[in-house]
Amino acid sequence: MGAPAPCSLPKKRSGFPGFRYRFIPPLRSGTLRAPPIPGTRSLRSLFNPYKQSKETNMEELFLTCEKSNKKEYKKIIKKTASEIADAFVNESAYSGPTPEELKKIVAQDSILPEHGLGFGKVFEITKEKVLPNLLRTPSIEYMPHLHGPSLLETISSELIISTFNQSMDSWDQSPVATEIEVETIRHLCKLYGYDESKADGVFTSGGSQSNQTAIILARDWYCNKILKYDVKKYGLNEKCSKLRMYTSEISHFSMEKSAHILGLGYQSVIKVPVDNHKRMDITALRSLIDADIKAGNIPFLIVGTVGTTDFGSIDPLEDLAALAREHNMWLHADAAYGSGVIMSEKYRDRVSVLKLCDSITVDFHKMFLMPISCSAVLLKDGSTFDALTIHADYLNREEDEEDGYTNLVDKSLQTTRRFDALKVWTSFQTRGRDGWSKLIETSMENAQYFYSQLKADPDFAVVTEPEISSVVFRYCGSEKENNPEELKKLDEINKKVRRTLIHQYGTIIGQTVSDGRVCLKFTLLNPRISHKKLDELRSLIKKLAQE
Repeated sequence: MGAPAPCSLPKKRSGFPGFRYRFIPPLRSGTLRAPPIPGTRSLRSLFNPYKQSKETNMEELFLTCEKSNKKEYKKIIKKTASEIADAFVNESAYSGPTPEELKKIVAQDSILPEHGLGFGKVFEITKEKVLPNLLRTPSIEYMPHLHGPSLLETISSELIISTFNQSMDSWDQSPVATEIEVETIRHLCKLYGYDESKADGVFTSGGSQSNQTAIILARDWYCNKILKYDVKKYGLNEKCSKLRMYTSEISHFSMEKSAHILGLGYQSVIKVPVDNHKRMDITALRSLIDADIKAGNIPFLIVGTVGTTDFGSIDPLEDLAALAREHNMWLHADAAYGSGVIMSEKYRDRVSVLKLCDSITVDFHKMFLMPISCSAVLLKDGSTFDALTIHADYLNREEDEEDGYTNLVDKSLQTTRRFDALKVWTSFQTRGRDGWSKLIETSMENAQYFYSQLKADPDFAVVTEPEISSVVFRYCGSEKENNPEELKKLDEINKKVRRTLIHQYGTIIGQTVSDGRVCLKFTLLNPRISHKKLDELRSLIKKLAQE
């Protein structure tokens, strides 16, 4: 017999595949080690959807040092992993139904039955209703957004994180996890060019929270150092309503959201025009700052974006840093996307100026290919974290600090927080500099290749040359009509192409708007994508647009 055929994507599907049903024999129940407690069910019968015990032993609920518990844990993990692997039936990124059909599939009278079904039965339901309909982000057909496949070693880390369930707020809840995070942050600060003896950072839930943390610290630093006012103690005063922060007009919406949460309002966020390369216009920024000063407002923060969400464009950080120093302002870099470029030996100079910033947002669930959630905010001066410190007798006692215990809640907006640093710690060591450089460069060069092919094709218009790994373009037709009706028609064609790709080909790409026109977007994070694949997709998009 020959080797099994590799996973392959059919050219086109007329419908959606049905669900696969497979008989799973019941697992054998072992002998209970303690007297049963009436009214509950045994972990040992979890996988038996056909015969349920009405009694359980509380000692059997969790992973413990007991041999029987270990056996059940391994069985559950093995079975789960097996079914997840089996759900990858081809290279399609999506093989599920339409939104309306999906609503009907998941609809239930109740997700809380009077009597538990047992995990075995629920897992069968999960196999039927959930696994076949999940997006498969490791697929080379998935490229819409700034998250992608998870490296295998980081999935292993996720299992460790979930099983041990450490909370990162105090040392006595996460001893080795605390020390791993501190060590990982130290190395990250060094990686981005900070003085590791002065710099510091903390892991967060994502880029939005990292940005919010930086904006809070920037505000408090400015109020304390420049305005000589303790906003932490006394709250916002009349002057605070005049505080202004400056960011690109295509920056992430977390800027406005953070300003709202901080009580500064949307009015405090001044959006700066961008140039033809989608980078913040430094001349326009200078004019806006000067105008605000003349109007009696108080510029306190500049946010430079290193990898805009849509275009991957990089703001001119050197110019921003000089302007920030001139006006005694804080400079924050939202490098949630572009921070990964630092790992490339070939392209790292594009982001090496991050060291000029007072704070940096780094997301590891974007270019770093790690499971959501995993982000960090790094500070050039770690003492700035004092703005977030508040002591609780049960958590971060002052005597702990004196005795050398590190309680990370002092640096975080969160109290309960996951041990996400393990994913970075594991993956960095697994891949090494050379491995990471290859991953990042492959994605960036894929974007450059796709851009060059689109630019040479008269049926497509490309918005800007990619600086990282995003390519924004639109089908425009060889005639490139400019009348309003034709443009509207082309907008609808581009929308239709994206949806057709999802539901007939299992291919998911992005959609955005640039200069009022509907555009398509490839976010090329997956290094498995080849030039051949990109050529095939370009041809397919053209074919669908012309049908």
